Amino acid sequence: MAEHRRQSIRTARRLVAATAAAASATVLVPSVANAAEVTVPGTGISAEVAGIENIPGIADVPGIEAWIPSLAGQAGSGANAQGAIDQARALPMSSAIPGFTQFLNQAESEVVYSAPVVAPAAVAAPAPAAPAPAPAPAASSTGQAIADAALSKIGSPYGWGATGPYAFDCSGLTSWAYAQAGKSIPRTSQAQAASGTPVPLSQLQPGDLIAYYGGASHVAVYVGNGMMVDALNSSSPVAQRPIDYMPIHSAFRF
Repeated sequence: MAEHRRQSIRTARRLVAATAAAASATVLVPSVANAAEVTVPGTGISAEVAGIENIPGIADVPGIEAWIPSLAGQAGSGANAQGAIDQARALPMSSAIPGFTQFLNQAESEVVYSAPVVAPAAVAAPAPAAPAPAPAPAASSTGQAIADAALSKIGSPYGWGATGPYAFDCSGLTSWAYAQAGKSIPRTSQAQAASGTPVPLSQLQPGDLIAYYGGASHVAVYVGNGMMVDALNSSSPVAQRPIDYMPIHSAFRF
């Protein structure tokens, strides 16, 4: 009878140990984050976007912490930022969040601009210089007023979504400059490029606009003599630069 009792005690102890091991294994299984809260900066608007937090490189998108606070402090090398932007645009909920698509477009221009230049293996012959724009007819007083307004803001700080008069993003600067000449144009770079009348680069006049990159995600004011003024990104104030400083998408006027 005593031997039977000792066997029962040993069996009970084995069951307790097995139960504890199973509970420990359950605790060690990590949970998978399927969604992240995307918050529109400065508003009370937010939405859960499935899959966005798991996009490789999403934490390296410039300024993403303002939209997805849970990514703060997770930025890495930045090598996957461009691919992350493309994947974020493709998520069904992205276009439904006010201003998020425009933010991704602006972030793309910062990523392209800051990408390291890889030196060629061998020294190649220099490419022929791009032809300078042909002399343009005398600028209209309205066009010159727009150019002068943009020139007057050189040195002003960049601010995403800012429309002046003290800070600007790219399309905020162009729309503000046009307003100083009494003209109203669309707010975003893509809408401006789609609404303006196309102009050949050889016929640019002060006050015309130049869009950059494949998606027209950046825009600047042409001020004459092969130069433009733009609000480039958070690392650079409003400045005057050559028109071929970035890949040109199109030129147009209103």
